[in-house]
Amino acid sequence: MGLVMSMRVLSLEKIKRPMTTEAIYAKLLPIIQTYLPEDVDKNAVNPDSDLTGELNINSAHLVDVVLDVEDTFDVEFANEDMEKLRTMNDAIGIIQKKLENREQ
Repeated sequence: MGLVMSMRVLSLEKIKRPMTTEAIYAKLLPIIQTYLPEDVDKNAVNPDSDLTGELNINSAHLVDVVLDVEDTFDVEFANEDMEKLRTMNDAIGIIQKKLENREQ
């Protein structure tokens, strides 16, 4: 009986579940907050926040954000992804798609 249970546990551990939107947001938020200018309230960041407009993240820091995201989520952003990156929700969507493609 113990062997059967052990095999079940191992089998369940191998099942990979896609990362939820909430989990991605939770990992993405501190990355974004790191690169906010001093005059932007870190608590003002939300999924609809415009990264370069509302949050005033400059282009150099946006590249830093992308590099940190790539390291954190083990994904790579293409130029097309950078062009689509306007809001937190955009970033979450790009990350989700890349994670899903990686798991297939």
